[in-house]
Amino acid sequence: MASSTIPTEIKAWVYHEYGGVEVLKLDHKVAIPEVKDHQVLVKVIAAALNPVDFKRRLGRFKATDSPLPIVPGFDVAGVVAKVGSQVKEFKVGDEVYGDINERALNGPKQFGSLAEYTAVEESLLAHKPKNLDFVQAASLPLAIETAYEGLERAGFSAGKSILVLGGAGGVGSLIVQLAKHVFGASKVAATASTKKLEFLVSLGVDQPIDYTQVKFEELAEKFDVVYDAVGEGDRAVKAVKEGGIVVNIVGQPVPPPGFSFILTANGEFLKKLKPFLESGKVKPIVDRSYPFDQVVEAFTYLESNRAVGKVVIHPIP
Repeated sequence: MASSTIPTEIKAWVYHEYGGVEVLKLDHKVAIPEVKDHQVLVKVIAAALNPVDFKRRLGRFKATDSPLPIVPGFDVAGVVAKVGSQVKEFKVGDEVYGDINERALNGPKQFGSLAEYTAVEESLLAHKPKNLDFVQAASLPLAIETAYEGLERAGFSAGKSILVLGGAGGVGSLIVQLAKHVFGASKVAATASTKKLEFLVSLGVDQPIDYTQVKFEELAEKFDVVYDAVGEGDRAVKAVKEGGIVVNIVGQPVPPPGFSFILTANGEFLKKLKPFLESGKVKPIVDRSYPFDQVVEAFTYLESNRAVGKVVIHPIP
């Protein structure tokens, strides 16, 4: 794509104040972001929504946010339209994907992925697996990188058991698959609501737990790792074996033996996981996609907590 074909103004979703979905506006004349030396300009084909997007829009971490107005969006999949002078790994025309914000809560980009084009550091991107379409690829980066980093930090390894709280969600469904098919878990248990239990089994869960009927912390069996994707820290520590550990990703304090972390995005995670994605051992889970002009409806659905897997915006004009 020659730079002469790249427009100077593009369509993007923007909010000028913090609040509910009503603050989101589709702007047809947004200046295209400048590309720095280590960045590439991506023609966005699909962009996924994450809970961090709406928590950010609600002003939950405004003290460390970029200045308003903000174009939201962390996850992107698209085609390289232009490369900065120091970019080595990508060229115009490459199909790429990634989480465009290295630090989710600390100065995330003012210009995100819910736009026709976005600029992102090459270190945060990876080549899109050939067997995935752009919607599937966009659904992965933040969620799969979070799932993977948490398992690594917990020292998870082959032969260990794990309980995933919120196993049907965007991150939870990937924790389950990584634990089972990449790390070699001896047993995977996971919680979900009644109607999502069959979905858990389809992901490879050995012990699906209906949280509406069963108190997981009262089970006789305990686990080497409890990965909490919903925010049940006080209960989670009661389900872990002696010598085990609890991982929390919802940013709340966790009593011992637990820890909480926020993802540091890195394209290296995606490169490492590419063989598992291309072999089909780990599958992206997309609940539904919405066209670009229905971002408000997409956020409304995501914020209802009904999604199984990810919500993706596609096509983007």
